[in-house]
Parts: sequence; structure tokens; C-alpha cells
Amino acid sequence: MYKKVEEYLESLKGKKIAFVGMGVANVPCAKWLASHGMEVYACDKRDKQYIGEKICMEMEQLGVHFSLGEAYLDILPEMNVVFRSHGILPFQNKWIGECIERGQAVTTEMEVFFRLCPAKMIAVTGSNGKTTTTTLISKMLEAEGNRVYLGGNIGKALMPELEHITENDIAVVELSSFQLLTMGNMVKKPDIAVVTNIESTHLDHHISLDEYVDAKRNILIYQSSGAKTVLNADCDYSIGGRVYHDMRYDVRGQLYQFSVKHSVENGAYMKENGDIVYRENGAETYVMNKSDIIIPGLHNVENYCTAITAVWGMVQPETVMKTAQTFGGVEHRIEFVREFGGVKYYNDSIATSPSRVISGLKAFGKKIIMICGGSDKGNDMSGMVPYVLKYVKLLVLNGATADKIYDAVINHKEYSSSEIEIIKTDTMENALFAAKEKAEKGDIVSLCPACPAFDQFKTFEYRGRKFKELVNGFDK
Repeated sequence: MYKKVEEYLESLKGKKIAFVGMGVANVPCAKWLASHGMEVYACDKRDKQYIGEKICMEMEQLGVHFSLGEAYLDILPEMNVVFRSHGILPFQNKWIGECIERGQAVTTEMEVFFRLCPAKMIAVTGSNGKTTTTTLISKMLEAEGNRVYLGGNIGKALMPELEHITENDIAVVELSSFQLLTMGNMVKKPDIAVVTNIESTHLDHHISLDEYVDAKRNILIYQSSGAKTVLNADCDYSIGGRVYHDMRYDVRGQLYQFSVKHSVENGAYMKENGDIVYRENGAETYVMNKSDIIIPGLHNVENYCTAITAVWGMVQPETVMKTAQTFGGVEHRIEFVREFGGVKYYNDSIATSPSRVISGLKAFGKKIIMICGGSDKGNDMSGMVPYVLKYVKLLVLNGATADKIYDAVINHKEYSSSEIEIIKTDTMENALFAAKEKAEKGDIVSLCPACPAFDQFKTFEYRGRKFKELVNGFDK
């Protein structure tokens, strides 16, 4: 174990440690510290059934104490160290300030990981594309024989990995604005910082656009002069025309950029003929053509250009091409499932809003068979209807929103002149089999729900995995 990690664990002995919010990051971290003999408390407003009976039993076996329900924060004055969930923002929760006033340490799993991680670190943030980009970087590096630790906002806690990670490894970390918000003056600056793009988003959680952008800026403003920064040459980082937001002015090390629209001085870009090349110091290296990428959509070409720019010098062009030709996509994000009877099936279960559906439909470049519907969270479906009429040949509706989506489509002014066919059924399973019966060789069937999954499934992940299970079982 790395010396700094040993020293950190030693410093926690005899202290009371609370984890507030028992989600995908705090649960494994609480278990890890408890396994090293620490006095750990799990705090959550929700009950054990929601957190998961099995998960809670595993924590109890390690000696973790629970504080649940409406009074879950009452034990905080007794604590020495408090880990907040990344989704609990400090300026919106007064109890965090109260802990600080009492002299208690308030931190997060990711802050500790950055401070103690001995490995080379590649950190990725942005408004869109960060999960796919982070995954691509990881897969390319692993294909070159590196031991890679992938985690962060992608859904895996990395603090417990500090027990195993070494200076010879590589940590590839996806970071959200919530994780970055309090990570100023990071002790372990990322060796390579990537910002895929910036758009006005998450403003329902951040105080202002400035706070959101400044959180993203934390990924690069503390880098050293020897670090590498990767930015999007097609993105206006000066949001709203305000120059002080332009992250290019924040770069401390060497700036690399990527583009799918034009050439760049240093970085990967796509030419008009679809060739993707890497350019540095005036010299160009051919990497592959966009047709080598099996996951659809221009946004995924952009994700590859981002990843190539980040890993160049550590990964051979042949490795990049092989990854592009074999990687079927991040689970539930226009994920290629299989081809059966000449029909390709895709799982885009994460498309729980009309805006995500629009991106998914545009990705294929042809009319598809779309499976749509789920629980109703009040989304206005009208905005996606023109894209449905343009890119869908057969619309198979199911779930609680089937009638709502049906009405939005048939009441659109362009519906009567379209050739779209619509089928309504009850469940996602029946919708899939209806699509299978209608599909012909050369068709694409995609699960694009436009809605959450709660009418039939616990989460969109459960829905996507059931879809894949059914598709993979067609010939069984």
C-alpha cells in the first residue's frame, strides 16, 4: 500500500466518520474504511429497503452503524470526519456549514482520492460525452497493457482502490460539476485534463451559470506547467460571449484540441472525407476513418477525437482502430446489442428525456424502428415529434406514456403527410417482440424510451438490461 494511504488510514483511527448519502460512491467507501477498523456511520434519509437490504447487511457485518430516516443528521455533531455525497452541494445544505463551524472535516470520496492517488491521472469532465470518452480512454490504455483504474462519476468509487493502486498504474476519472465544485487547489493535479464541451445545463442544481462553469474550470486551473489540457476546438468555452469563461485562457501546461469540423494545430481532427488524423508540430498521422467506428453518430466521432488527443503517445494508432471496430458503446447509451436476422438492435435506455431521444435518432442517419414509452415525469413530448416523423418508420409505444406520445405524434401538423406506422402495446417486452415481427433485413431497432422506467422497472439500467436479455435470447 502506498505510504500516503497508510498514513491517511492511520490518521482516521479513533475518529468517528459519517457518510451522508448512501449512494454508489459512499457505500463502498464506508465499507472500505470499516474493513480497516474505523468507526463508521451511514446516514441517509431513506430506509434500508431503498438503499438495499443486502447492501445494508454487508455494511452491518463490517461494523457500520446506521442513522436513517428524518433524523438522520442528528448524529453529525458527534462526528470527527464527514463525507458528503457528491450530489449534496455545500452551498445548498446548511448542515455542511454547521459541521465546518464545529471544526469537523467535511470532504468527499473524490477529494480524498485526488489527494492520495500515486498514479498518473487522466481526468475528464464536460456537459456531454464524458462517460463515453472516459470509457474509450480506459479501453485504449488497457489494450496497450496498462493497468487502468476507471471510476468517478461513471459509477465506480475509486477511494477503496487506493489500497492497490501504484505509481505504475493509470487512473482514468470522470468528474461531474458536483464533484469538481469543492476540488480547488487539488494536491494531485490531473496529468491530463479533458473538457469535452460546455453547455448551459444543471442550472436547476447550481446557483448560477458562473458556479457551474467555475466548477468545470477546477479540472485544469491547478495543473502544473508540464501537464496536458485537451479542449474542444468546436466549442465556445466563453459561454454567452463572456471571454472570462473561455477555458483556453486557464491552461497552465500545453493546450491540445480536437475537432470534427476543421484542422487543429495539436490534436485529433476529422477531415472532410471522414479520415481522422492526429496532428502535432506540423506532422500528421493517419489514425482511421470514421467508418471504422461501429457506434453511430457524429457525437461519437467527436468522442473518439477527444480520446485520441488525450492518449496520444501512450497508445498506438492500430490500437485506436481496433477499439473503434470492436467497442459497442457504453451500456445503455446507443449500445449495440447484436444483429439478428439482418436487423441491428440498440439499447438507448438512458434516453429518458425527449432531448436525448433526438440525439439518438440523429445518430443513425436513416429511418429506424423506435421503441418508446415509460413512466410519466411530465416531459413535453412535442419537441421530439418532428424528429420522430423524420427518422422513424415504425414507432412502437408502450407503458404509462404510450397514449401521451401517440397523441403528440398524430396531432402534429406533419403527421398526415408522413409515412410513419404506430403500434401501441402494454410492456417494453411486448413492444420489442412487435418490433421484431415487423423488422426486415437492414433495419435498425432502438430502445429510445423518452421516459423514465419506473412504470415497469426500478431504473433505466434494469430496463436496458432486460431489453438486452430479451434480444440476446431471440434464437434460444
